[in-house]
Parts: sequence; structure tokens; C-alpha cells
Amino acid sequence: MKIAFTTNDRTHINAHFGWAKTIDVYDVSTEGYQFLETLRFDGDLKEDGNEDKLVPKIEALYDCTIVYVSAIGGSAAARLIKKKITPVKAQSEEQEISDVLNKLVQTLNGNPPPWLRKALQQCNTNFDGLDDVEE
Repeated sequence: MKIAFTTNDRTHINAHFGWAKTIDVYDVSTEGYQFLETLRFDGDLKEDGNEDKLVPKIEALYDCTIVYVSAIGGSAAARLIKKKITPVKAQSEEQEISDVLNKLVQTLNGNPPPWLRKALQQCNTNFDGLDDVEE
């Protein structure tokens, strides 16, 4: 499954979704994770109320299951959820992308929480043991 991170330094989850100029995308599986690409966005991204700035980001994340952010507005979160992309707020702007990726791999090899099982089902990801999920 593809996981995205809003980041200013490519190490920490430290960018607001709407203001992020870069979003790093990784592929995560039970075997581990691999960096795929950095999505780049230009323009005046800090202009509040400009909902059009969200469209290219949401379209670029079409095949991601989860996007980790330092912060996100309600409108952006709702639009992501509508596209079956789960936004997750980082614990802090100091939280490292690699820590989250390692924990995700461990979780996929164990017993994923209900929200993650649901996200996996929505993206039609076939992980062993997740076929019989109760909601």
C-alpha cells in the first residue's frame, strides 16, 4: 500500500497538508517499505480559503491509502476521506517518517487496529488475515 507524508525536510512529518510543497510517498508491505517518489507543489500554498490548491494534491494522492500530516483543515480531510484516503495527524512535528514506517510494517505483521484494517480494505489491499474484518 502507498503511504504519503507531508514534510519540509524529508525526515519529519512537519508540514501542514494545505501548505506542503513536498509530499514523500512510500510503498509499505509486511516485508518492509521502500521510497517511491517526492510529489512537489508550487504556488502560494499558504493562502487560506483557496480550496483550489488542494485539488492537485488530492489528485496526486489518488492511489495512497494513508497520508500523514502535521495539521490539516476540515475541508481537506473530508475531501481525502471521500477519495478513500485516510488522513492521520502526526504526534508532533518531530515525529520521524522512518519511525512511522517501521511501526506500520510491525503492525501489518501483527494485528492492525480497526481503522487500519478498514483503510486496507478500502484500497483493496490483500494482506493475509484481513479478509474477515468485522466493522
